[in-house]
Parts: sequence; C-alpha cells; structure tokens
Amino acid sequence: MIDVLVEMWSNGLLRRALIVAAIVGVSAPVMGTYLVQRRLTLLGDGIGHMALTGVAAGWLAAAAAGASNRDEWAVPGAVIASILGALIIEYLRDRGKASGDVALALLFYGGIAGGVLLIGIAGGTTNNLNAYLFGSISTVTVMDLWLSLVLAVVVLIVGVGLRPALFALCHDQEFATASGLPVRALSVLISVTAALTVAVAMRVVGVLMVSALMVIPVATAQLVTRSFVSTMRFAMLIGVLVAEAGLIITYVYDISPGAMIVTLAVGLYAVLSIIRPLLVRSPQGDPHPTMDDQLRGAECRTA
Repeated sequence: MIDVLVEMWSNGLLRRALIVAAIVGVSAPVMGTYLVQRRLTLLGDGIGHMALTGVAAGWLAAAAAGASNRDEWAVPGAVIASILGALIIEYLRDRGKASGDVALALLFYGGIAGGVLLIGIAGGTTNNLNAYLFGSISTVTVMDLWLSLVLAVVVLIVGVGLRPALFALCHDQEFATASGLPVRALSVLISVTAALTVAVAMRVVGVLMVSALMVIPVATAQLVTRSFVSTMRFAMLIGVLVAEAGLIITYVYDISPGAMIVTLAVGLYAVLSIIRPLLVRSPQGDPHPTMDDQLRGAECRTA
C-alpha cells in the first residue's frame, strides 16, 4: 500500500488527485453534519443536479468565447449554478410556495434537463457530462486544485467558525430565533455553503453521489460519537480515509473512483452498525447515548 502511495505521489497528475481527494474528504462532511441535523440530507443531491446545469452553461460560455479547453469553464459554472439552486430552495421553503421535498424535486428534474439541453446547444453530447455525473478525479487540473482549495477553505471557515450559531439553528430553530440569531441569514448561509461543497466534491465523486460523501461519513460518525463536535471531527476523518483509500484502490484496479469511495463509506457504516451494539450494549442499557439518541430523547421530552 505504501509503495503504491509513493508511486502515485511521484506522478504530478495523481499527486493533484490525492490532494483534491483529501480536501473533499475533509470539507464535505462538515456541511453534511448540519444537513443531517436539519434533515435535509437530499439537499446535496438537488444542488448537485443544478451543478450539472452549471457545467453545461460553462461549456456554452466557453464555446461562445472560443476557448480551447471548455472543461476549465465547467467548475466556475457549477459554482454559480449551485449557489443559485441553493438560494432558490431557501426562497421556496421560506416563502411557503413549495415544501422542501417539492423544491428539491424541481431542482432534480430541472437540473438534469437543463444540463442535457445546454450541453447540446454548446456542441457537446451527454458523454461530456459523464465525468461530472460520476466523477473523474484523474483529470484534475492545477486550476481545479486551487479552486477546490479556496472553496474548501470557505466551507471550513463557515462550518467550523460559525459552529455554535449553526448548531443552534439546526437543533432548535425556535430557540435560535428567540436567542436573537439571524435565522434566515444562517439558513441561507448553510445552503450556499453546501452548494460550494458540492462544487468541491463534484470532480471526485460526481454530482450523482456527491450527497453520499456529505452524509454517510456523518451517519457513520453518529454511531460511535456522543457530541456534535466529535461527530463532525470523526466524520471529517472518515471522509479523508475513504476518499484516499478509494483513490488508491482505483489506481490499482480499473474502477470508478467516485463509486469506490461511496462504496467504502457505505461499507464502513454497515460494519460499525453491526459491531456497535456488541460494544456498547449492557444489561443496564447504553449509559452513553450517541448524539442521535440524545436528540431523540430531547424531542420526546419536549413533545
């Protein structure tokens, strides 16, 4: 394993892939922690489909500008479209014009349709979208690396720096409102930062599975942690491990990196789900409930 890692690191292209995988593994679970607590786990999927429209729009803009490398325009286009999609969701939810699931459905279908339509207008085919649908980390450019790093820094600043306020909002919105927190602004900030996370992770796992890398490490961490902070930290560690391990495995075997990363994350969740009861169960019950158990207990007491 070490020999393979050294061999990959000596290759400039694969070195960029390893760095981007680590960046995504760290940043994606940060916002995923808030989405899980707000029960908006499908938000990443909805935004991801809008990002697909942004990719195609970037291709269209590159064609209009006569650019030789249209892929360099794809990620900036995805960032803009993802943010717009996040703002649309918040607007529909806040104004009560559509429920959360309806708003997500609109982005699901509209995002895919818009991507296919625009890529055709730009002179491409649906095959050009495959790298963004399923991930193509082996084609990461220097520009992709720096853009991913900048976006990840923004995600970490928001997700970690504003953690107390964002946790208050996600755990109890009425309490957050009574405490004088800018609830609407914080809700928009979570959605927009989630959009940036989607743009960061898109090249690694693809828009179809980007939500999995945001949510599954968090769900796995909740099995063994007992606080919000420890859940976020452990989820970040899991994200890095599965992203790097998935990339290394696909270097040895000809498998899709995005699919392998998500499969490893799901497999780890399954293993911990099986062994956790064996480790924590006692005749008196579990004296140290996980964060999910604590939240469910709080909800029952206040019902």
